[in-house]
Amino acid sequence: MIGDSLRFKTAVALVLLGLLTLLAGIGQKTIWAPSETFTASVPTDAAEAPLTVIDQNLRTLHGGTVKINIKGEGNFILAAGRPDDVDAWVGQTAHNTVTGVSEDNKSLQVEHADGEATAPSPAGSDLWVSSENASGELDYSWTPPADGEWSLLLASDGTKAAPGEVSMTFPNDTATPWAIPLMVIGGLLILAGIALAVLSARNRNGDGTGEGSLFAKRARARAEARSSTRLGMVSAGMVAAAVTAAVVAGTGVAANATSTPAPTTEPTATEGAAPSSPVLLDAQFRRILEQVSAAADAGDAAKDAGKLTERLAGTELEVRTQNYKIRSQVGAYEARMPVRSTKLLTTVVTSQREWPRHVLAVTQGDGNVVPQLLTLVQLTPRDNYKLVETTPLQPGTTFPSIERGGTETLAANDKTGLLYSGEEALAGLADRLTSADSSFKDKLVEGESSPYIADTLSYQAEVVKSGENGNFSFTHKVVPESTVVFRTADGGALVLGRLNFGFDGTPKASGDKLTIGDDAAALAGGKETTTGMVLNFAESMAVYIPPAGSTDPIKLVAATRGLVGASFK
Repeated sequence: MIGDSLRFKTAVALVLLGLLTLLAGIGQKTIWAPSETFTASVPTDAAEAPLTVIDQNLRTLHGGTVKINIKGEGNFILAAGRPDDVDAWVGQTAHNTVTGVSEDNKSLQVEHADGEATAPSPAGSDLWVSSENASGELDYSWTPPADGEWSLLLASDGTKAAPGEVSMTFPNDTATPWAIPLMVIGGLLILAGIALAVLSARNRNGDGTGEGSLFAKRARARAEARSSTRLGMVSAGMVAAAVTAAVVAGTGVAANATSTPAPTTEPTATEGAAPSSPVLLDAQFRRILEQVSAAADAGDAAKDAGKLTERLAGTELEVRTQNYKIRSQVGAYEARMPVRSTKLLTTVVTSQREWPRHVLAVTQGDGNVVPQLLTLVQLTPRDNYKLVETTPLQPGTTFPSIERGGTETLAANDKTGLLYSGEEALAGLADRLTSADSSFKDKLVEGESSPYIADTLSYQAEVVKSGENGNFSFTHKVVPESTVVFRTADGGALVLGRLNFGFDGTPKASGDKLTIGDDAAALAGGKETTTGMVLNFAESMAVYIPPAGSTDPIKLVAATRGLVGASFK
């Protein structure tokens, strides 16, 4: 019959259409699925420069891990640092910056900045939290060493052009929002076709019996026509429902893709260089301390100040240099306390991003009877940190609590939130050490088991009392540029700095002789004088200042001194 034939053809068409739709959905998940990654490269015509910066935005451009391949002649370095640190190190040097990816995802976008033709080698800089040295080729997986933003710096040795063959492989968008809906539609169309084919076969079987009157056959024909209409409506309804479901599903996926932001596990651009970011991570600090300790050990072992200059400066370099000179002539003279990095008790790191930058470590190891405060400074972005003060903690003294995640450093004259400014506190200490009747006598105290102030005053009084042939005077003066102030957790401050301790002696009468010790004689070139003498000591000091409104006194936290000069008038 014509009705059965039409139904059968419709069933076949539905099954075929369903199979095609199902295969289209499966194909989107298999043979037509987008690649999981894509690779973009620096254009071959990009300008040459001694430095190449890879902008931090590229690391999070598409989410996931970015892989970098670099090819170049000879040795080169790829270093990771905070964006502001990288920019500061690059400075005025000509450089390229990889800023993004082209619309077709095939090329990296590069901006060139003119400037100085060369730069120092960035290898070994303390600014880098990590670095990779390579020769010829490097494969690098770009992962963040800590929270915040991180840029990369690529260079050869600063004089030659940075490697130009750079490609970056990014995670690709592999979403196929129509795959599942197409598979659902295909399945429903196949089911509808099968159902229609089964009904058609049943009707053909019923017509083949030859039974019934003409009236009955006509009634059955009318029933079949109504059934066919209903089945067509059902099939159309199933297809319409499937299409509607697919559209809704596809729209939902698209909506999710549109409303869900790109992966942003990192802080915003302003947070990457925000003042709250400590200037050193723990791994960086430990690496620096190891190098400082190694330099100090090498100098101490050889009594050679030349071995110190790479990692020591300021007061500590001066004191150790003179210590070596004295010990070369006076075997019994006490060596300077060794610098240890193995037992790191705590660190104090500034969160202020400008230079110079100051950091502090508290260490204790072999040869350190008490913990020692190590003050380090980085003068400029291209300088490494150098040890400028070593100050033993006073016995029985508690080191003040300071935020380890980065703390504020204050100017020496800044009294904000403090009982005294840093310069006022050190000036008060200098006056207290100079005069037994100082106005700071009750404003600045020390522990009972650490009588540095008391011993100094006692020594000075004894020298004056026993000096039959001479007149003696003593001064303690602050060296302003040495003052460093760190904010403590309670709102107070820890102040570190140097005092110059001067010891002046003049004979009372013509012909009177003054005698100095063997240590001073090694620097002065003799032991006796009839004209007078001057001894100079460098005092490394640390005091705690209470917050404003406190009734507590300033407290001496750490102190030591070393002979740095002796001469005759």
